[in-house]
Amino acid sequence: MNKHASGDRRFWYAQQKGTLFAALLFVAMFALYVSNHPAGFTPNVVQTASNKATLLAFVAMAQCLVVITAGIDLSAGMVLVLCNCLASWLVVGTPLQTGAGVVVVLLAGLGCGMLNGLIIIFGRLQPIVATIATSAIFYGLALLLRPTPGGSVNEDLADAFTSKLLGVVPASLVMLLAVIVVIWVPFSRSAIGRAAYAVGSAENAAYMSAMPVKRAKLTAYALGGLLSAIGGLYLTFFSYTGEAAFASGNAYTLYSIAAVVLGGVSLAGGRGSAVGAVFGALAFRTIGDLLFVFDFDPLWQPLFQGVVLMLAIGIGCIGLSRVRNRLEWFQ
Repeated sequence: MNKHASGDRRFWYAQQKGTLFAALLFVAMFALYVSNHPAGFTPNVVQTASNKATLLAFVAMAQCLVVITAGIDLSAGMVLVLCNCLASWLVVGTPLQTGAGVVVVLLAGLGCGMLNGLIIIFGRLQPIVATIATSAIFYGLALLLRPTPGGSVNEDLADAFTSKLLGVVPASLVMLLAVIVVIWVPFSRSAIGRAAYAVGSAENAAYMSAMPVKRAKLTAYALGGLLSAIGGLYLTFFSYTGEAAFASGNAYTLYSIAAVVLGGVSLAGGRGSAVGAVFGALAFRTIGDLLFVFDFDPLWQPLFQGVVLMLAIGIGCIGLSRVRNRLEWFQ
């Protein structure tokens, strides 16, 4: 009995150590940030940090779902930008019109993700090639919608999703938690979710085991598009406008890949969780906040983010090198 319990704990730790590392890293960095912030640990400071990190957290979750299947989505940032531009047209007016606009924006993101999945599955293209191509298409559509920055959003709705609940808890964090519970938890515990992990670990073996390989991939890409659309909605809530910003889309794509690596998600597929990717995103964003409180030049931010990312990858490689060394015993 004790051996079984000990084995279960070791298995759980092996599965979750990436998430635990990202969570500890974020807590340590955020504690350092608030302890040196002039205002200290106050609801306003937490709300500001939360609102800044939530956008990247949604895109990191989108990237995580795809990476688990051993794929990659280089269009995630552009789906966010496209949905931001679409929301600046549609999420306005009466409550009914606003609600319909939100549904259309989410369906647009879902459609973008499904398009990626269909091209990769039935077109048999490499994910990196397919999503680079669709990224250009999505950016082109965003430019058609918003050649110049503009538009608006229902301000009551925007304030509700970016303010504090009960004057203390950031609404953006509550929304992030709700998305994890509604999308990630059912996905990861479903047969499709388990198939997605199996596809990422060994696609041929998953196919020979009669697992729903195509459905798993299509679901991962479709949900990824939906999560990027939620990020686009939040970008509109923060900025009250829409903008087809090429640099912003590319930055969110690259940062989402960095966040999933920081969160312990294997780029080879088959390992990691969206919760780890969220903590990776929170830690990645906190780097910029640390530079602010220590009065560093913002130009140092990419350098510090790169150093933290390399340290995270290095620590993750320690376990891999141990496995390799064990395998060398049998050569």
